[in-house]
Amino acid sequence: MSAISIRSVRKDFKGHQALKSIELEVLDREFCVLLGPSGCGKTTLMRIIAGLEEATDGEVWIGERRVDALPPRQRRIAMVFQNYAVFPHMTIGENIGFGLVMQKAPAAEITKQVGRAAELMHINHLLDRYAGQLSGGQRQRVAVARALAVQPDVLLMDEPLSNLDALLRLEMRSELKGLLRDIQTTTLYVTHDQTEAMSLGDRIAVMHGGEIAQYDVPAAVYNQPANQFVGSFIGNPPMNFITDPAVQAQLGCTPPHEGLTLGVRPESLALADTGLGVDAKVVEMLGASQQINTRVGDQVMRISLSAEPVIAAGARLHLQAKPGAARWYDKQGRLQLAA
Repeated sequence: MSAISIRSVRKDFKGHQALKSIELEVLDREFCVLLGPSGCGKTTLMRIIAGLEEATDGEVWIGERRVDALPPRQRRIAMVFQNYAVFPHMTIGENIGFGLVMQKAPAAEITKQVGRAAELMHINHLLDRYAGQLSGGQRQRVAVARALAVQPDVLLMDEPLSNLDALLRLEMRSELKGLLRDIQTTTLYVTHDQTEAMSLGDRIAVMHGGEIAQYDVPAAVYNQPANQFVGSFIGNPPMNFITDPAVQAQLGCTPPHEGLTLGVRPESLALADTGLGVDAKVVEMLGASQQINTRVGDQVMRISLSAEPVIAAGARLHLQAKPGAARWYDKQGRLQLAA
């Protein structure tokens, strides 16, 4: 069993609390994504799991072993970094086998595992080349193959696709998802890219200010944001938050009691014959859809509609929220009800 259990982990840096008593359970063979903006603590948490950073307090368990007192080499983990760290003076085969050499594995075992990992990443034809002869995407494959070759209990990945261009990132994301589904290694993946998180993760831990704001499957994180931060961070464009009761009523949403903020996704607003009247201030065509930005009082509202019919800038629109679209948040920004 290679489940990860993070128990009341705290990290202080010179008076600043980077992690605030984190509790996190990653199931055996699960793909968990740590998602959040820069400075939220996601990389610090991963480094503590890896043994590259020491927690101020708390425990880290991998399977049945408590590992927070163990050096990294004894934790049976492998890590893929943002910069790949492929050694230029070694062949690709030597790069992939480096961890096994450090473990003093037999030569026959090294050859076998290097071949297996290279085949999984479709780079077995590159084993005799050097890193300088490879593209960024190929170097990324080498870094993943090197991690897989040591057959870790847990695979840690820190923004591994961020240095690739958009098209290659899309290709590698799809390939990585299929690979990790097949090998079924418990994986913790750090990213600030919500598209990566939504497409890759079995579950997503959304982090904010050193805490986990929500931990759930991607659909729940998107459709039932636990608080206003999650609703504003997940989604492009983000969720609209409307405080005016009159505007809420015009959209067809009646709060269950006073003082609640309405959260509604831009794509959950639809054109209607009656309802909230707004002017289309800015219209952005995005291929299959168009985004309309407007203002309601002192609040910006974003509306996402299909590309047809085309909305002209300045057009007068009437809007209603789609049935079941309303999410209600209290004064502390916490989800109260979905109606």
